[in-house]
Amino acid sequence: MERFLRFPLEQIPLIAAVLLIAFTVHEFAHAYTAYKLGDSTAKNQGRLTLNPIHHLDPIGTLLIFIAGFGWARPVPVNRYHFKNPRLGGILVSLMGPVSNFLLAFIGMGVLYLLIVTGVAASLPALVMKFFDLFVYFNVLLFVFNLLPLPPLDGYRIVEDLLPPSVRAKMTQYEQFGSLIFIVLVITPLGGYTIYPIIRTVVPFFIESLQNVFTMFL
Repeated sequence: MERFLRFPLEQIPLIAAVLLIAFTVHEFAHAYTAYKLGDSTAKNQGRLTLNPIHHLDPIGTLLIFIAGFGWARPVPVNRYHFKNPRLGGILVSLMGPVSNFLLAFIGMGVLYLLIVTGVAASLPALVMKFFDLFVYFNVLLFVFNLLPLPPLDGYRIVEDLLPPSVRAKMTQYEQFGSLIFIVLVITPLGGYTIYPIIRTVVPFFIESLQNVFTMFL
C-alpha cells in the first residue's frame, strides 16, 4: 500500500495531525474574518469553530496522501453582506493563507526555542519531525492557496481586484479554469507549471523564517 502513498508510511500520522490543524485554522480564518466584516453565513452554518469535524472534507483529506493535493470544505461567504464587498472579499480570501503563514511562523519559533534551550536533545525524534512538517505544510498551503487559479484563494483575490465587468467574464469561464487547475495538479503538466513555482517559493519562505529566528535566537 505504501507505494501508492505520496509520503513515507511512518509520516502519515504526523502529516494527518498537521493537516488537521492547518486546514481547520485556515477555514476558521475565512469564517471569522467574514463574520467580523458583517457576514454571518458561515456562523449560521456552524463553521465559525475550531472543531475540525466541521471543516474537513474526507475525500479532500484522503487525496493529500494519495495524490499530494487535497482540500477542506469551503466556507460559505456572502460578500454582499460586507459594507465594501470587494475589499471584504479580498480580506476574507487572504486571511486563509495568512493564517497558515502565521502557523508556520509559530511552528518555526517553537522549533528554534526547543533547539536553543537544549530541550530538543531530550525529545523523541518524532516531536521534532512534527514541527518540521508543521512548518513545511503550512508554508505549502500559504503558497499554494495564493496561486491565481480557481478555486483557490488567490483566484478570488484577483477577481475582487479587477473591475466588475472583468469579474463577470471570469465567472463565466470559472468552471473551465477549475478543470485546467485539476489537470495541472494531477498530470505531468504540473511539473512544468505549478510545481516549479512551489518548489522554488516554499523553500524561500522556509529559509526566510529560519533566518528571522536565527537573528534573534
